[in-house]
Amino acid sequence: MAPVDSTLPGMHFGPPYFQPLPRRDNLKLSNQLQEKVEDMVNIGVIGYGYWGPNIVRNFSGLPDCKVIAVCDQSSAALQHVLASYAGITCTRDARDIFMSTDIDAVAVVTPVSTHYELARQCLDHGKHVFVEKPFTATVAQAEALIERADKKHLTLMVDHTFLFTGAVRKMKELLDQHILGTLHYYDSVRVNLGLFQHDINVLWDLAPHDLSIMDYLIATPPEAVVATGASHFNGLEDVAYLTIYFPNNTIAHMHVNWLSPVKVRTTLIGGEHKMLVWNDLAADEKVKVYDKGVSVTTKQGVYELLVSYRSGDMWAPKVEQTEALRVEAKYFIDCILHNKKPVNDGQAGRRIVHLLAAADRSLKKRGRIVQL
Repeated sequence: MAPVDSTLPGMHFGPPYFQPLPRRDNLKLSNQLQEKVEDMVNIGVIGYGYWGPNIVRNFSGLPDCKVIAVCDQSSAALQHVLASYAGITCTRDARDIFMSTDIDAVAVVTPVSTHYELARQCLDHGKHVFVEKPFTATVAQAEALIERADKKHLTLMVDHTFLFTGAVRKMKELLDQHILGTLHYYDSVRVNLGLFQHDINVLWDLAPHDLSIMDYLIATPPEAVVATGASHFNGLEDVAYLTIYFPNNTIAHMHVNWLSPVKVRTTLIGGEHKMLVWNDLAADEKVKVYDKGVSVTTKQGVYELLVSYRSGDMWAPKVEQTEALRVEAKYFIDCILHNKKPVNDGQAGRRIVHLLAAADRSLKKRGRIVQL
């Protein structure tokens, strides 16, 4: 690929802090240093708003990764990058990121409406891509990116950060070991006051967290979706309720809200044998397993149900406290270096977008069921 030409129309380099990316073909490296560079993944980051600083911080802290460039439209944001990190190049033009021969992978941390075009350009220029949630604005866009990444043998990963928390990994372990028994329900509440989005509703903003967790924990594909909600300010739903139906009578329900006076992050999982509560805001004992349940039998010769309640011990399994985004960033680099398929790949991102699109259709029909 030809090196990037800093004189291309539309480039915005404002002195003194916007500089074109260095050209790798002009660098003279020793054999030893060249080998070290080849074992490193050079990252470019597009977007340094709310989540971008966390992305840069975590990738910068990895030994086999180097953040070499950040793109954002805000001069103030880029000034913050330069004040916080030595050696990172800043630019206002995304083309400097995806056209650079120095960059191996790109993190796209921008509004969802821009994800498809930015990720497509990165893939077309041979970059591995890490995309903020939700993956894309439409299912068709998700499928197009998956096809491109597969064709070019590039790693495509969606930022489903919660899959890398110690709590969710522990929950997965408990389910895989059948400690909870047959799953009856998944019930979550994710509410707070703000942050209001201007391009997506509360479902697209908050529900991807819980949908990605649900998708990871429940292997069976869902059958139908029902969504209800209301908009009170800017024409986008700010309070919503989402119900998802699975085979074998398993049900999931999610409550998301930008208008709550308190912040709540609680998930309940009910199984045949045991039940689980995850409070993500708890300082410790985030996951608690309850030996509680219900047994129903039919009395012989009598048409009535006998219900008995079981109330046993509660125990709190040990949960790793490592920052989830750091674990996820390391996993992304590992997948690139060792050609591994991420669990949160483009297909996982597509499944979430498919559910969100179905939820939108149900919302518009005031809660009519939508088959998947």
